[in-house]
Amino acid sequence: MSQAPERLLGTGLMFDFKLPDLGEGVHEGQVVNVLVKEGETIAEYQPMLEVETDKAAVEIPAPRGGVVAKIHVQAGQVVKVGQVLVSIDDSGTAPAPAKDREQAPAAHDGEKRPAPPPAPRPVPAPAAAPVSRASTGPVTALEPVRAVRATTGPVAAAPAVRKLARELQVDIEQVPGSGPDGRILREDVERFAAGERRPAVATAAAAAPQTIPTGELPDFSQYGPVRREGVPQIRRTIARQMTRAWLSVPRVTHCDTADITDLERNRQQYNAGLKEGGIKLSLTAIVIKAVAAALREYTMLNSSFDAATEEVIYKDYVHVGIAVDTPRGLVVPVLRDADRKTLPQVAAELAELAKRAQTLKLEIAELRGATFSITNVGAIGGLFATPMVNFPEVGILGLGAAKLQPVVRDGQIVPRLILPLSLSFDHRVVDGADAARFTTEVIRSLENPLRLISLA
Repeated sequence: MSQAPERLLGTGLMFDFKLPDLGEGVHEGQVVNVLVKEGETIAEYQPMLEVETDKAAVEIPAPRGGVVAKIHVQAGQVVKVGQVLVSIDDSGTAPAPAKDREQAPAAHDGEKRPAPPPAPRPVPAPAAAPVSRASTGPVTALEPVRAVRATTGPVAAAPAVRKLARELQVDIEQVPGSGPDGRILREDVERFAAGERRPAVATAAAAAPQTIPTGELPDFSQYGPVRREGVPQIRRTIARQMTRAWLSVPRVTHCDTADITDLERNRQQYNAGLKEGGIKLSLTAIVIKAVAAALREYTMLNSSFDAATEEVIYKDYVHVGIAVDTPRGLVVPVLRDADRKTLPQVAAELAELAKRAQTLKLEIAELRGATFSITNVGAIGGLFATPMVNFPEVGILGLGAAKLQPVVRDGQIVPRLILPLSLSFDHRVVDGADAARFTTEVIRSLENPLRLISLA
């Protein structure tokens, strides 16, 4: 993390802690809570503030222990990346408050005052070498690693990433970063711990932020009483992302239905037979497994379109984003490697993600990296929808409300439990025939519960 150099203030050695780079595309956040007070002694990695940004309320931990000398922000304030949040005295003694310093007696004439130690001079980081656009082909063992971060000074990584590195016993100085300017991300540490020594290949430059089209509004007060309220940070983010998706993705929605009568009966029997404390299977968890298997076969729906290079980026991993309705708005936590996990594992991880999303305890990294999304609008009500593609993904599957409907089987009208499905897709990459085949593959898995055994 790049921070301002330490400075002298009063009698203590001050460290100005700035809002760190929380991830690609995050430029500001809104302070939700200030968790410390001036004069309070804090430990390293103790949560200091809660900042809402990019659809999540993120706890900002202290980069070092010491005494809180000054808090520069307050709840409700919008702060930019790089703005000073808290000044920490880590010299072991906190500076006296301004009022106390004014009342402090002056030193006697002739009394020697200790000279403060000189502030360390900041070492300028060398300019990063220009990075050429990486090849979209696989990285071979003979290809050299291109380091893009400075070779001197501390590596760029968030406190939570540094903590993860210590927990995994990884030397963060050795981890190649795949973030902007070589910044080390959570995924880089996990990849390094698993034995992979190479950063993820960057495939395209970050897209420029989309502006929300505006127009002059009439004076609504002439028709009756009105009131204005500030838009929370999470709603600003949702507005920007939805505008970006609408302007960037030529979206088409394919609709179909699945007969989940047998699946639902087996699901309920499975849950009824669980021991106390066992994780129950939800319909969404089962759909995640069916979708993950289908994405392995229909890889065009597990890709992204690079408009700058006119290339399709196919991803050799399956990370499924799950839309969750929270008190502050919609968030989409990511269930990683869904195709490699068993149904019970998916169900357990999904339950944990949903719980932490509701309590706003998700980390930024847990909202990034999805290759495809699922939204269950049927849990609230409604049949079909036209969900927005979560750019830069190219597909999202919406689940409607499953209802008993009369169905003709073997010449007889029988009640069956029917689940509506709505697949929205990016028509630049996915054709209508591909969308129909993908949806049919998902339906086959849902209508044949025995087929799901091979997916677990």
